[in-house]
Amino acid sequence: MATHYTGITLFELLSTLGLRDLQGGKLTLSSVLEITSNTLSDTPTQGLQQLPWTFLRKLVMSNLNARNIQCAQDQPNYNSGFTHDDNYYCRMNPLDLITALFHCADPFLQQEIISKMSLCQFAVPLLLPNCDTQRSTMMLWAMRDLVKNYKPHSSLGEGALVEGRIVEMEIPMVSFVRVGKSSLSKSDILNKLLSNTSQHNEAFIHHDMPCGDVPRRISDGLVEISWNLPCGNKNIDTFTQPVAMANLRGDSRSFEAQVSFLCQTSAAVFIFTDDLQADLSSFTNTQRKVELFLVTNSQNKNYNEEKLKDTCGKHKFQDNPVLIRKKQNQHEFVNMLRCYVNRIVQNDLPKTNMFHLATVARQIGIAVDEDSSECQGGGEYAERISEMVKDVVAFKEKQLPLHGAFWKEISQLEKERYRMRNPNKNKDIEHYRNFLIKQEQKVRLQQQETKTSDAMNKFIAGISLSETKRLYFLKWLKIQLDTLTRHNLSKLKQQYKDCCINLPENKEQINSLDEQISNCSLGPEHFFRELGQIYECACSLPQHHPARQQVQHLPRLCAQMLLDGFPMELVDGDASNIPMKWISAVLTDLNQLVDTKSRILVLTVLGVQSTGKSTLLNTMFGLQFAVSSGRCTRGAFMLLMKVSEELRPELNCDFIMVIDTEGLKSPELAALDTSYEHDNELATLVIGLSDITIINVAMENNTEMKDILQIAVHAFLRMKEVGKKPRCLFVHQNVSDMSAHDNNMRDRNKLVEQLNEMTLAAAKMEKKESNTKFTDVMKYDPDKDSYYIPGLWHGTPPMAPVNTGYSEAVYELKKNLISLFESNDLKSNDATAFLKWTESLWNAVKFENFIFNFRNSLAADAYLDLCTHYSSWEWTFQSEMNSWLEAKTTVISNFGITGRNVQISEIHTTLQDMLHEASDELNKEEQNILQNIEKYFEKKDNKVSLVHKYKQEFINSAKAFTRETKMSIRQSLEQAVEIRKEMDKVNTIKSKQTETIEAKVLELIRICKSRKTDISEKDLNKEFDDMWGEIMSNLPVVQLQQIDVYKNAFHLLRDNLSAKSGYVAKMLSEVDLKTRGQEDFTVKAGFLNRLKGRLVPFIWRSKKTHIEKKDKICDHIKMKCCTRVEEHVKSMKRNNTAYNDTYIKEIIKLIDDKVQDQRISDECEANLKSDVISFAARRFQEAHNEFNARNDPHEHLKRCKNTFLHCFLAMFNEKDQCLKKAQEFTETCIKPAINDYVSRHLSQAIANEMKTGDEGVIYNTRTNFQFAVLKQLLEEHSFEKYKQYTISYEPFVKDWIMQQIIKRLSAGDQLATLEKKLLSDIVLKINNAIKDTSSTGNKAIKGLIRKFCSALQDQLVIPRDALDNFMILISVDTDQFASNLKEFINDMEESLAQDYDGRTGSSHITERIEQLPSKPDDLLFSSVCGCGHQCPFCNTPCEAGGQGHPNHFSSMHRPKGLGTYRYGDHGKLLTDICTTAVISDVQFRSPETNMERHPYKEYREIYPDWDIAGDATIEASDYWKYEMMKFNNELAEAHDAKPADIPDEWKRLTQQDALTGLKRSFNMK
Repeated sequence: MATHYTGITLFELLSTLGLRDLQGGKLTLSSVLEITSNTLSDTPTQGLQQLPWTFLRKLVMSNLNARNIQCAQDQPNYNSGFTHDDNYYCRMNPLDLITALFHCADPFLQQEIISKMSLCQFAVPLLLPNCDTQRSTMMLWAMRDLVKNYKPHSSLGEGALVEGRIVEMEIPMVSFVRVGKSSLSKSDILNKLLSNTSQHNEAFIHHDMPCGDVPRRISDGLVEISWNLPCGNKNIDTFTQPVAMANLRGDSRSFEAQVSFLCQTSAAVFIFTDDLQADLSSFTNTQRKVELFLVTNSQNKNYNEEKLKDTCGKHKFQDNPVLIRKKQNQHEFVNMLRCYVNRIVQNDLPKTNMFHLATVARQIGIAVDEDSSECQGGGEYAERISEMVKDVVAFKEKQLPLHGAFWKEISQLEKERYRMRNPNKNKDIEHYRNFLIKQEQKVRLQQQETKTSDAMNKFIAGISLSETKRLYFLKWLKIQLDTLTRHNLSKLKQQYKDCCINLPENKEQINSLDEQISNCSLGPEHFFRELGQIYECACSLPQHHPARQQVQHLPRLCAQMLLDGFPMELVDGDASNIPMKWISAVLTDLNQLVDTKSRILVLTVLGVQSTGKSTLLNTMFGLQFAVSSGRCTRGAFMLLMKVSEELRPELNCDFIMVIDTEGLKSPELAALDTSYEHDNELATLVIGLSDITIINVAMENNTEMKDILQIAVHAFLRMKEVGKKPRCLFVHQNVSDMSAHDNNMRDRNKLVEQLNEMTLAAAKMEKKESNTKFTDVMKYDPDKDSYYIPGLWHGTPPMAPVNTGYSEAVYELKKNLISLFESNDLKSNDATAFLKWTESLWNAVKFENFIFNFRNSLAADAYLDLCTHYSSWEWTFQSEMNSWLEAKTTVISNFGITGRNVQISEIHTTLQDMLHEASDELNKEEQNILQNIEKYFEKKDNKVSLVHKYKQEFINSAKAFTRETKMSIRQSLEQAVEIRKEMDKVNTIKSKQTETIEAKVLELIRICKSRKTDISEKDLNKEFDDMWGEIMSNLPVVQLQQIDVYKNAFHLLRDNLSAKSGYVAKMLSEVDLKTRGQEDFTVKAGFLNRLKGRLVPFIWRSKKTHIEKKDKICDHIKMKCCTRVEEHVKSMKRNNTAYNDTYIKEIIKLIDDKVQDQRISDECEANLKSDVISFAARRFQEAHNEFNARNDPHEHLKRCKNTFLHCFLAMFNEKDQCLKKAQEFTETCIKPAINDYVSRHLSQAIANEMKTGDEGVIYNTRTNFQFAVLKQLLEEHSFEKYKQYTISYEPFVKDWIMQQIIKRLSAGDQLATLEKKLLSDIVLKINNAIKDTSSTGNKAIKGLIRKFCSALQDQLVIPRDALDNFMILISVDTDQFASNLKEFINDMEESLAQDYDGRTGSSHITERIEQLPSKPDDLLFSSVCGCGHQCPFCNTPCEAGGQGHPNHFSSMHRPKGLGTYRYGDHGKLLTDICTTAVISDVQFRSPETNMERHPYKEYREIYPDWDIAGDATIEASDYWKYEMMKFNNELAEAHDAKPADIPDEWKRLTQQDALTGLKRSFNMK
């Protein structure tokens, strides 16, 4: 017995416990449930200030040891008002701690504390004392939420189960008090009285419990109450009927009000005392006569039987027994006491409920917690609703109509729109889809026409109250509706039972009762569902509609409730749908309420029905998810737990979201065909949302687990494929053996085997066969990720407390969960990102084929970010290698000029050196990209985790790009070498002739100077003419090599086609390239006519369309090849080079590359190549003939005569040639070389400017590029341009890029700026070269020129003929020449800069770009064109990043009518869109299917490298719908078809809708 302690105030004790600032209800439930560093602290309590938090932490987890806490260290902690007994240092009586916490807790935390104490079978406060005011408060509200059930004993056998709120139950109460001192421990005896032989509960704290002997300081006067409820088994139950036991703490003589209260409300009062002369009048003088029992101990030294008799006589105890403990043991004494209590319980004494107790309390001046104005106000609002409920089903139909049949019908229509299972066979699927949309709109209209009910208006008024009143309102509403539901359910179950027993043949009535039982539940969640539908319904109205404006405040109210700890329904369990607009608005407002500090990590639990999922979460985190036997949770509910500021950096989140789900494999859904589908959808959603998923399994063996493993494996596989990798933990419940973890190693191995088998099966079903075992799908360690938890109850309910082993095991699980949250493996999302992910996930879940229909805006953002980075890396790679190649081809062009006696045969050694250097450069650049990729994926960023699955694709792309660049470089270098070798033959002939003439001229100068007489200039000219005539007549006639390009080209073509069919060889034998290719190549008309006669109309049209498509492909290839041929021809003329067979080889390879992925027949390919090579041979033959004529040695000498004459005269007259030669070198050698340099580098400079300019983002990714092109097309609204875009994509976009270039370069003379920058750069290099070469002291001008050329050999290509002419008979002072050269170079720079400035306008820009050896539009196009693949159905281009992607995709597909597809025999253009077709049950046929029908849903069997994500949203492809609607007639005329039947929905689209749809499709802001 703890002695009564006085002299301490409540304030002082709260200060000692560190609770001073929380007095008066400032300690809230959300603050207690907040995740803090103390949440998982295992360190012993170090001081009294930690005691409250340790107690609450344990109590929240329903731990039986919650009251058994004390401080670990001994140090004085009390002031002079406290005892100085060292035994009590850092110790506190648990009753004082509980009393202090109740004084600090707000009303809702008080409810939670009492609820958890009741679960542990702890006695709970009935009257809470306040030692400062000497007044007590009855805890009626705090006990309002307690629900108990029991089975009373009946003379007819087992009684019916009684379930209800404890405050409503009529139960007799027996009270126990102490007067003065008692040597008997009242509380200990009470505990034994309440316990049976097999189960002992410590309901009341007593002296022999930890810290029970510490003097009480503020808890005397506390009245606790506990209930003993029978389970219906006489061998277990202590009492046959329910009974409440009240226990007054302290000497009752000090607490008159409490004594009066107990005497007026109790069936009996047991008075414990050793003071046989005590005044007991307070018990006998009460208004209500109560049965009194005096309990004393005969073993007490003060015991005197005579005094006892006197006292009994004085207080008229003669009729009431006196219980005297004599020499019997305590067990016998308790049994005797139990007999008396049983007699009291079984007598027809008045029973009472808590409402009667509250009435008595008020009468005698005891406060009732429920009497506060906020509580009463909230209750009144709730009662206005609950009093309207007479019949639950009828109430829901009348007062909550929007989320009933309306919402279910919308959900069904929406699901059909996503799955297209029942399309009209006579209409295309877009019309069926629009039919479904109209039906949805029709139902929405019916919703809009339904006025908001009275009940909902009252509900909205209730949740709009002030914060405290709102919380009271919701709690009251839940309590009142639960009570109504429980009563209805009890009646229905009894009727169902009677019907099954008495009328088993009446199936109709049984089914009707079964349905009523399923629909009889009613709770706040139903009102919130209705609220969500009111909001969704209003959102379908125009933006400024009054009804829409009236509901804008509702999401914020619900967001605040989420923050207050209320669960919110995520998935409507009845309609199996998510009200996405409502959820979106709530989470958006939530993000704003917390000032965007809304990073979330998600924990979900999944398991078979009734395996304790909700209980597990409630125990783990102190949550309030609904629990009961049977299918209690419907759908999925989410609840937020705050993370403390101190822990946020460690967990990397602000909240932990817990999602509780309905049980899988529900018996009530098992009979439905959609039950597996329902479970699969739910599992996929919650696993997809979670960062950690708990798979909850009841019982120790794995048999039950098979029911959900298959579903879970499917969901995990799907998440892996879309870039989400949640952690998975298996929790085995109801494990009785403490060694279960060790003993179940064999079972865990079997589990792994089952998981592997199911992974194989799921992978095959999902068409992802590369996943062969469970660990391929996710990280899983069966030893570390398996948890075994004992059964929940310690004994038999309803008197069984929560098993301590259960609480401790759940605590260990909780610690491991938090440590997983702390790991860097998990990345949090803020509320908006979580919302986007939820939207994407739910949309994909609604499709039958989840993986190939998953469209996630977050992942799209992340993928775009990755593509942007990769594009930048690839562009840098390309630019660097282009510069390197430009320098090396320049060196090859200059080969032999920079040194004496250099043999052309040495060029092959140079080539090999360059190839090795190229390999090194390529490896270096490749490593740069790979390192950038690694760094990108090492970032601790949510974006990275979403695109991690693409990492290998981009690595492959980098390697593929390196390989392609290497092949291109090799080809370019080898081609340059071959051209240089051919030119060397011509240059050798010219050089030999020049040397001969130079020798003759020098000899003539010697002869003329040896004459003693003066020679006039006229005579000198005559002497020179005579000499020239003699030379020209004596020089042998040298003919340049005549190449038969046609012959060479034919041999190359034949070699290329040698492996083709015999028909191709026969066809080639008849080919004459000289006459071939004069007309355009098309599929022969006779072939088409023969087909037309044999094929049915639809197949004929399909075949014809296929042939037309192939014809366009061939035309496109021919155009590409012809363009390349013309570029070579221009290069031959510009650089004065001869033809080389490498040109024809390049063209053949270009065709091979283009036809590689096209299904083109050998015959078609041979015809195509013959036409192209014929054209190429003809153009190259013409260009080569022009080259031979231009470089004829004899003609070349004639052109050089004047040069030789001027040199002859100057040398003879010994004139200084420095100035003239410097000017000549500048004009004839340097200036053309500079112009060539600028031209060669200008394309890259323009491309770089476009990439880095104001609109450079357009060229960062293919997605950005496509968006920009389509946006401009929409703005211009030209049918001809749309036609070109859809039919001739590459030419159109190249022209589009060119127009953007012209526009950009026209702004501020940007072209001139770029040209002048290149000019400045090369002039600086030239001046540096002049300075370096002249400083060597080289006095030989030819040596200086060679050194100068050598210094610039990788920059400038000096024209060989001009240089040779310049070097003829040159003899100047090198220093003076260098000085003069600098002046002329600077003058030339100014002159060229002026020329650049003077050439403006778009026509000049176009002309200038046309003259460039490489085109900037080609460079930009190559960076955004991608792989070049197009959708097999609508021809939209692939947008996948990099070159090595295994699958193609596009953000926005088109109606097939835009791709010339027609419908059936009618010949009308089709409106079907790929994204709709692939989710429908309709079929297609094509040449690839041999014109056999094939389901669209299985299109990947025919086109395995295409991902076409289904999109059933109303806004899908609005852009193309609008364009097809606008140009329907023009399209029909252009494609020789009838106009399409445009769906009505399309006709209402505007240009703004199209733009919005475009932005949505490409995920643009």
